[in-house]
Amino acid sequence: MSTVRLTVAQAVVRFLEVQSVERDGRTQRFFAGCWGIFGHGNVAGIGEALLEREVERNAGNAPHALRYHQGRNEQAMVHAAVAYARHRDRLAAFAVTASVGPGSTNMVTGAALATINRLPVLLLPGDTFATRVANPVLQELEDSRAGDVSVNDAFRPVSKYFDRIDRPEQLPAALLHAMRVLTDPAETGAVTLALPQDVQAEAHDWPAELFAERVWHVARPLPEPVLVERAAAAIRSAQRPLVVSGGGTTYAEANDALRRFAEATGIPVAETQAGKGSLPYDHPQSVGAIGATGTTAADALAADADLVIGVGTRYSDFTTASRTVFAHPDVRFVNLNVASFDAHKLAALPLVADARLGLDALTEALAGWRTDPAHTQRATDLARQWDRTVESAYRSEHAPLLAQSRVLGTVNELSEPRDVVVCAAGSMPGDLHKLWRTRDRKGYHVEYGFSCMGYEIPGGLGVAMAVDDEDDERDVFVLVGDGSYLMMNSELVTCVQEGRKIIVILVQNHGFASIGALSESLGSQRFGTRYRERTGSGLDGDLLPVDLAANAASLGADVIRAENADELRDAVLAAKKATRTTVIHVETDPLVPAPDSPAWWDVPVAEVSSLASTRDARAVYEKHKSEQRPHLTPMERND
Repeated sequence: MSTVRLTVAQAVVRFLEVQSVERDGRTQRFFAGCWGIFGHGNVAGIGEALLEREVERNAGNAPHALRYHQGRNEQAMVHAAVAYARHRDRLAAFAVTASVGPGSTNMVTGAALATINRLPVLLLPGDTFATRVANPVLQELEDSRAGDVSVNDAFRPVSKYFDRIDRPEQLPAALLHAMRVLTDPAETGAVTLALPQDVQAEAHDWPAELFAERVWHVARPLPEPVLVERAAAAIRSAQRPLVVSGGGTTYAEANDALRRFAEATGIPVAETQAGKGSLPYDHPQSVGAIGATGTTAADALAADADLVIGVGTRYSDFTTASRTVFAHPDVRFVNLNVASFDAHKLAALPLVADARLGLDALTEALAGWRTDPAHTQRATDLARQWDRTVESAYRSEHAPLLAQSRVLGTVNELSEPRDVVVCAAGSMPGDLHKLWRTRDRKGYHVEYGFSCMGYEIPGGLGVAMAVDDEDDERDVFVLVGDGSYLMMNSELVTCVQEGRKIIVILVQNHGFASIGALSESLGSQRFGTRYRERTGSGLDGDLLPVDLAANAASLGADVIRAENADELRDAVLAAKKATRTTVIHVETDPLVPAPDSPAWWDVPVAEVSSLASTRDARAVYEKHKSEQRPHLTPMERND
């Protein structure tokens, strides 16, 4: 058996370079590169291995060498990697490496985000010495109860697969398990391989087969025929069925299959945050966002639905409005999902299958059947009513500061149909879910599984990199409030360094607008949500004299200040013509809400309080709590 002598780190890099995925006959390289910030835990291991391959690539000897990308914040690197994987339909990903201690633990938040959103990323955190010859090393956590614990154990609960490579012989099996999970549509998420710094630099004779080209088939599981027939029977028996489409529809490239299903059956389609764009906003069967941030159209149909067909959704509390939006007393569920865990939720009839193949099977099984035309027409009418509400919000006149809905409307109208909007936290995800007119299946990228503040700019960078790698023609609009901007603006520097263009709409409202509104609704009077100077009575002084536009300029971005609607329009048009990352700074009034549906979100209110506002909010809360449903009605076998 032939062998290759490499360090553990060199072997990791060489292995990643030769991994490909195949789906529907199309094969492509899986790893687009490796993000990294170096310290003593990885600089002489993974860092040296990446350098070696870069030198060989520049000499023309390693055309597929893993490309290195330098980040400014470890969490941000993971966000950029995850956003890239999402835009590539989970068929391409990045590795991310960081050093021992704070560098690695900074990635834990990104790992949680990836796993919650079912998006692949390979994390290679540096670890302390496996030999323990000089413990405790700099930045090492000492646990008096166990000698084999490090800070990297924090990755275990937020990773879909975790391993620590204490000996070179352990590496091949760990790498194969990592690829198994990363390429499994039902199990994917963060994969963590903790690499002790001494082991990274240790040489070993590796079987040459470890570095052979390897293609991983990304499966499209077929649904069980008997369950398809049962699901079809249930749908035929329903009077007011409704589809709820989630992110799984897009990842499976099932958008056309969903359109065919909706057009053949007349069943209206509502969308989760991850599923927005499943159908174009103006499709006759599209009723838009559902749940706590839903449209009046989708939520009215959900309230009356006697059968809900979930496609690629995990039914978060925002989707179900904390189990209040599906209000029909006998509502039942059919769930089509590649993950059995999600398919079985809400006592559903589970179709554990690829979304595209599952929808095609249902369409065939329902051939010749359509729901009541009055139900279809009602959905179309409700959607048109909501679109008029959106139009009004887009034209909202408010002085002296713009309403946020006017900002969103201006950007939406000036963006091209295939441009991408990126957002994650604050009040904008909810407003975007309700108001954004999505025209392309890849046009909407809002991270709302973890809703992580700070995701926006690195996420936009990841999308821009994916767009470039696909030779696509799309602008990437990052919508971010001042709160999220202050959390993680560092990757503007990386955008400039990488030569990637994003257009950042920086909405300055001097505080946490979303939590401010939530606080007020819960009787907490917007406490601690405004950015104000401290006085003797608390944080209730003048607004802080910050200049975020100047900050963005100092990080290398081009900056345009927009003071009114006309200037905002001109700024967006100028940014689209630009070739560099551009930040548009605009102030808005956080007290002007966007139009809403009456849907609810369960956030507990203090049961006792001396504050009248809290007591009033508690009374409202108890009313909504009484409307929650367990959704345990079984799907009968003989529907």
